[in-house]
Amino acid sequence: MNTTPRPRKKSTNISLDVSLVEEAKTLNINLSSTLNSALEDVVRLKRQAMWREENKTAIEASNRFVEEHLIPRSSDGLRVIK
Repeated sequence: MNTTPRPRKKSTNISLDVSLVEEAKTLNINLSSTLNSALEDVVRLKRQAMWREENKTAIEASNRFVEEHLIPRSSDGLRVIK
């Protein structure tokens, strides 16, 4: 018996291209599962972009510090620790 809690789901109305929906049904594509997965990807990418923007100053400062004080780059551009 599977005791893993399932995420809550919410019914929603969306508008999709009719021919695309018909083709998906013909191909036995589960729209809810597919759209949920795609939305998870989009949300994750958006969160990553927002995090990078919110932390841009700190990331740049860290990169400058490393460039100026720590590990030199090898000829192929990689950091080398000896």
